[in-house]
Amino acid sequence: MSADLGLKGKAALVTGSASGIGEAIARRLAAEGARVIVHGPLSRSGEAEKVAREIRDSGGEAEVELAELTDAAECARLIAASIARLGRLDILVNNAGISPRGDLEKTDAEFFDRVIAVNLRAPLLLIRAALPHFKANGGGRVLNIGSINAYCGEAGLLAYSVSKGGLTTLTRNLADAHGRDGLRVNQINPGWVLTANEHAIKVREGLSEDWFRQIPREHAPGGRIFQPEEIAHFAVQFLGAQGELVNGTVMELEQFPMIGRNVVKAAGF
Repeated sequence: MSADLGLKGKAALVTGSASGIGEAIARRLAAEGARVIVHGPLSRSGEAEKVAREIRDSGGEAEVELAELTDAAECARLIAASIARLGRLDILVNNAGISPRGDLEKTDAEFFDRVIAVNLRAPLLLIRAALPHFKANGGGRVLNIGSINAYCGEAGLLAYSVSKGGLTTLTRNLADAHGRDGLRVNQINPGWVLTANEHAIKVREGLSEDWFRQIPREHAPGGRIFQPEEIAHFAVQFLGAQGELVNGTVMELEQFPMIGRNVVKAAGF
């Protein structure tokens, strides 16, 4: 393990931590000594319980709290339940998200509203519910997990990209508005990450089981895409003691610069 990050005993809620990036962040926080609430929807209860159990078996502290983030009332309840179970809340990681494929033609009102409800409205409501507790207890840390799609996104990820663009503005706005209250809100925008869900989606779209080993260098100059644990490494830096003053930062975790890159020339054409 790295140098002490000052996370021992901290109480953390990580949404969407039954799998993927959220799971990796929850495990890393617990390994650093934080007490963690593993969250998932009702449909992922078995996976959430497995993650929490494995954290406990490794000597960490973890409990499970299920909630449907499409329900606005459930967002407030999740914060209250987390505080009740841990006695306090120091850290909120807004990781839960959905990324259904859909271009403009396929993105009707119902489709759009569902993506926004989970990816953007829920983080806002969770922070809103947690803010009074944070203010009464000397402050709190929020880390939003966005995406490089926030800057434009793919045609088939229209609603997802819009939601992550909104999350970026939410991060900066709340950091500016509530920094004096002790609230610290930052965001990581990962690039392509090899989660179990991403692997399954690509296979359903027709790629082979080992598609991640065949990604062209223009999309993965390093020869592979990120693992969730690599994203978790940077997440805990924002949440640790040495990140105490960092606020309103949105950081890209990608293999190439997001501004000025010319993929065609990089490919040799």
